[in-house]
Formats: sequence, C-alpha cells, structure tokens
Amino acid sequence: MAILKVIEVLANSNKGWEDAAKNAVAQAAKSVKNIRSVYINEQSATVDDGKIVDYRVNVKITFEVK
Repeated sequence: MAILKVIEVLANSNKGWEDAAKNAVAQAAKSVKNIRSVYINEQSATVDDGKIVDYRVNVKITFEVK
C-alpha cells in the first residue's frame, strides 16, 4: 500500500496557466521526490492596461511517501 501526501503550491508565469503549472511542479520537484500528480485548484491573472500580464495557479501536488 502506498502512502500519498498532498501539498499546496502557488506559482506564476507571464506566458500562461499551463506554464505556471509546469513552474509549480518543477519548483516542487527540487525538494519533493516521487511526484505522482498535480491538480489545478485555482487559476487567476493580473491585468495591466487591459492586458493579462501574469498568470497564477494554485495547485495541489500529490507525491508518494517512501
């Protein structure tokens, strides 16, 4: 039986939400091993002069505890 743990991570990108999610996983992977999945909990963006300038995601990352 595998033991799984979930952490919540906030990340951003100026390219898009997909890139922000990739940034979250890449940053988490520096200190967390055995990442199994990522769940996009929330998406938001900041707007400047009528244009989106920053994409933000709140993700839940699931990993196996060994």
